[in-house]
Amino acid sequence: MSNEYSVPRGKEGSDFRHIDTWIFDLDNTLYQADSNLFAQIEQRMTEFIAQRLDIHPGEAYTLQHMYYRSYGSTLTGLVECNGVDPEEFLAYVHDIDLSPLHPDPRLRPALARLPGRRYVFTNGCRHHAGRVLEQIGLAGVMDDIWDIRTIGWVPKPQPVAYSRIVEAGGFNPAAAAMFEDTARNLIPAFALGMTTVWLHGSRWSLQGPEVAAVPHNHIHHEIDDLADFLQTIRL
Repeated sequence: MSNEYSVPRGKEGSDFRHIDTWIFDLDNTLYQADSNLFAQIEQRMTEFIAQRLDIHPGEAYTLQHMYYRSYGSTLTGLVECNGVDPEEFLAYVHDIDLSPLHPDPRLRPALARLPGRRYVFTNGCRHHAGRVLEQIGLAGVMDDIWDIRTIGWVPKPQPVAYSRIVEAGGFNPAAAAMFEDTARNLIPAFALGMTTVWLHGSRWSLQGPEVAAVPHNHIHHEIDDLADFLQTIRL
């Protein structure tokens, strides 16, 4: 691209005939960001950090986002710097109300028509992902869930996390497409040869709160409606 900040819009009839492995982020990707579900998770993270480290909630919030920016996930920072038990953290922060989530009647058939295998790839946990998929009417659509345990507790966007899902799925990255709301998480996927699709719209969609946008030359398609895009691509 002549302009690294120019992102190709997802177009009707985009050619995905070479794809046989479909990889989807979970939060703010398979459901609408305006559900504010992640706001609940954020609040639970702040509460956990404040209680676990015995600090003021404002300090906990600042630390939470510093770890996210530095390590790719708040959890990784807490494990590396504070010796937090990751299972304890995951159980606490994902104990949330899923009632704001509602199925998109277009999405299940759009996903079901995709040839090959379909996966969720999340920095969160399998249990949370399973609950969300059930709530939004996508139970049984995915072949597997790759969570933070699958990738050895090393989160997106660390390149080793992507190498581990390639190993777990046994797929050819050149025949894979990855869908994400966080732009920086597509950089390693692009480097491996995957087709990258950025679903923008949430405040996390560029890189994270209070963080400058990353260049967009690693994004093949920019979309604002996942179901609509999947219904129109060439297979």
